[in-house]
Amino acid sequence: MADKKPSAWRYLWKSEDIRRKLLITLGILLIFRIAANVPAPGVDREALVAFFQTQSAQGGFIGFLNLLSGGTISNFSLLSMGVYPYITAQIILQLLIPIIPSLQQRMQENPREGRRWMEKWTYYLAVPMAMLSAIGQINIFNSLAAQPILPFGFTADLWLPSVTTLLVMTAGTMFAIWLGELISEYGIRGQGLSLVIFAGIVSQIPQSIQTLLLDEANRWVLLSAMLIVIFVTVIAIVYVQQGRRNVPIMFAQKSQVFYAIQRGRSVKTPRPVLPLMVNLAGMIPLIFASALLQFPAIVASYFLASETKWVSDFATSLTNWFNATGSGAWGYWTLYFLMVVTFTYFYTTVLFDQQNYGENLKRQRAQIPGVPEGAATQRYLSRIQSRITLPGALLLGVVAIMPFLLQLIIPAAANNAGLFLVSSSGLLIVVGVVRDTFMNIEAELKLHGYQEKLLIS
Repeated sequence: MADKKPSAWRYLWKSEDIRRKLLITLGILLIFRIAANVPAPGVDREALVAFFQTQSAQGGFIGFLNLLSGGTISNFSLLSMGVYPYITAQIILQLLIPIIPSLQQRMQENPREGRRWMEKWTYYLAVPMAMLSAIGQINIFNSLAAQPILPFGFTADLWLPSVTTLLVMTAGTMFAIWLGELISEYGIRGQGLSLVIFAGIVSQIPQSIQTLLLDEANRWVLLSAMLIVIFVTVIAIVYVQQGRRNVPIMFAQKSQVFYAIQRGRSVKTPRPVLPLMVNLAGMIPLIFASALLQFPAIVASYFLASETKWVSDFATSLTNWFNATGSGAWGYWTLYFLMVVTFTYFYTTVLFDQQNYGENLKRQRAQIPGVPEGAATQRYLSRIQSRITLPGALLLGVVAIMPFLLQLIIPAAANNAGLFLVSSSGLLIVVGVVRDTFMNIEAELKLHGYQEKLLIS
């Protein structure tokens, strides 16, 4: 019987550097959750509580806002916009790259400098996006609630408190972004903003379960549905996320049979392959589509108080349509499904083109058998990536509209749509973040030599 290899994870807490990064990450997330409970100045708490007790606040547009903000909208805190203005700024710049040739050339010639340019301008653009989002968010809440949640306007008696609220909410968004960047720099690398959203989603789970258990008539039906959704979604996510298409490659002036020395004996290793992921975009399209779908309602909120009747009526109808509640919300959810699928292909194309496999393989003197080098290799791999992206895109789309599908199957779920946002869309984000975090920690363990220690022992 073969000896069972010990896991490198047993050294997780023994490594001083990794232990320090984990503690820093947990400490920053704790600071974020504490700041998430600080309300914005001037909020009417009674009106806010009454608003979230209504059915219209449980799902749809408000539910997505609450999801992306990490549950901070439920108390209209300083961090109630979360990090989604930053995400929206990323979307705008990502859309501009294929359109403007000079930007595309900058990203291809020097990817490192291109990423720095993207990061810098994303920060610059996030500030005005946060201000516009704050104004729109306040207007939407005031229009949907029975009474104003936060008095806001640039009239003679309200302009000073309104400017103050606008500044502190914008500062709260930038503070949340800064915390995410601190995690990426000093904690778990590359996971800052994702972990901020993750922490908010996880913090909502106990309250969501409590809300479900309060429904005495349907608690067991809803609990069973939630468990089934979680089980099926986790299996589907893991299966698709781990999916790979291995494209064989060969290196010039090297034998087609490769050998390695392991424990004093020569063993045959498999031929080299280029693994292409089924879901290269991960959970990003879901967040992108959710953030982008907020824009029409935010823009419409500026015209809710218009003196022209048809303008105010149209703005009200648009806001209600994007609130995505009730049986007539199929149009919104269909649009959301299509946007998730589209963004999956778009983001996958952007990431794949940045890798530039054709030129990279050519520089390494590697080639796909039967395929010419350079641009032809890139086109060949692009066709393969487009085909295998379809199941990943469809999975993301189905997960995104899961709350609406559950309402059609189980009418009792209509009053608990917020719970199923956590069970489907939120669950996808949670599983994706946990998976990426574990992979990063495993890479850190290998970087510190613990994998080699196990092989030697």
